[in-house]
Amino acid sequence: MEIISEKALFLLSCFISSCFLILATSRFRRRATTLPPGPPRFPIIGNIHQIGKNPHRSLANLSKTYGPIMSLKLGCLDSVVITSPEAAREVLKTHDQTLSGRKSNDSIQCFGHHEVSVIWLPPSSPRWRMLRKLSVTQLFSPERMEATKTLRMKKVQELVRFMTECSEREEAVDISHASFTTVLNIISNIMFSVDLGSYDSEKSSRFQDTVVSAMEAAGKPDAANYFPFLGFLDLQGNRRAMKASTDKLFRVFRGFIDAKIAGKSLWNHSKNVLTSDFLDALLLLAEGDEAELDNNDIEHLLLDMFTAGTDTSSSTLEWAMAELLSNPKTMAKAQEEIDRVIGQNGVVQERDISVLPYLQAVVKETFRLHPSAPLLVPRNAESDVEVLGFMVPKDTQVLVNVWAIGRDPSVWENPTRFEPERFLGREIDVKGRDYELTPFGGGRRICPGLPLAVKTVSLMLASLLYYFDWKLPNGVVSEDLDMDETFGITLHKTNTLYAVPVQKRTIN
Repeated sequence: MEIISEKALFLLSCFISSCFLILATSRFRRRATTLPPGPPRFPIIGNIHQIGKNPHRSLANLSKTYGPIMSLKLGCLDSVVITSPEAAREVLKTHDQTLSGRKSNDSIQCFGHHEVSVIWLPPSSPRWRMLRKLSVTQLFSPERMEATKTLRMKKVQELVRFMTECSEREEAVDISHASFTTVLNIISNIMFSVDLGSYDSEKSSRFQDTVVSAMEAAGKPDAANYFPFLGFLDLQGNRRAMKASTDKLFRVFRGFIDAKIAGKSLWNHSKNVLTSDFLDALLLLAEGDEAELDNNDIEHLLLDMFTAGTDTSSSTLEWAMAELLSNPKTMAKAQEEIDRVIGQNGVVQERDISVLPYLQAVVKETFRLHPSAPLLVPRNAESDVEVLGFMVPKDTQVLVNVWAIGRDPSVWENPTRFEPERFLGREIDVKGRDYELTPFGGGRRICPGLPLAVKTVSLMLASLLYYFDWKLPNGVVSEDLDMDETFGITLHKTNTLYAVPVQKRTIN
């Protein structure tokens, strides 16, 4: 009987263990195949009616109800929205490989940009790896950043001299236009060794309008993104706007390409990589029977660099100045630090930024409240993947709402206030490792232009605060300064910021 009892006990134990394993496996499978929660959907349109003209804001509001990982049905498009640092870490780091594809929209596809763009190609593509490596080594490596340091300094000094002229006339400055011209000339010299912008002409304004139009067309909600069969109708006019803008930019690029080839400048510079410009390097790769690039590839890569490089940095500078003018005590504190470090008759240099912690905090706070790409660039799930216990199915669009994360009261104290002090004494940066602050993205999709953007914005802002005091024009008071925003792939200030520079020292 004892032997029978022991056998029965053993069998009972095995049965219970098996049941437990089956139950646990079943529960795991149910959890792993459950979609993230989301708002109720209407037939056919799903949740399109809840997006609005400012998706970053409407999605942030919906996430307060449905959580940090939320699913939406936008017509035919399945979407998942991420609004917490923990969920962002899952997307940008843990499952970066699976979620690093791109979900390109109709305005990008209408001129074939998704097939040749370093921004839109999938990382699995050998062409993406080649273009990414080329961009990093020829534009943003430490060696290239050092080689172009003098250029950045020269262009920022030209900005200061323009502001000095405006100060002498007591004239209000269009901060958006002035900062865009500076960034445009930095980028165009790195690319082509020429200035494309001028502070005193409308040429820069037209170029800026063209770039902004392209960014808005790429980012605005569009029926064709939700119902692809409607693309040919171009109901929102995004295709027309995108084609008109990109055609203008391509004509500029073709002019430089033709001039380079005709003038043989390619061969003049080919022996010295650090003194040649980016177009020289690209044309070298387009030579011969086994060329790695053709002119079409070059034009689309230049489009990526110009649109991503000029618009984002200039809009960040404008937001920073708007916030400082809205918070005079904060501006005074930043100026006091710069004056103390630089002295009364010095020159702001890039190397000074590392010893200006409050200025760095101002820049970080600007990125927190006004990230250039509030939803980052849409990602695409290459296969089914589990994120925070929920299933994100293959071919789902994944949006990381960095704007919402930057204003989350569970992450940030007084999240809607501009308080650079929150970053003092904290080891947090924008390099894609701190997921509560990722304006440049993270993982293999992190913006390669991050080093140039941070250096350029910081140097421009420090210079404007060192050489000038600032006041608002026409009796506008800081409390009433308009901070409305317009959504595209990048987030712009709706109404341009005008401010009057009051010179307090001359540039050497």
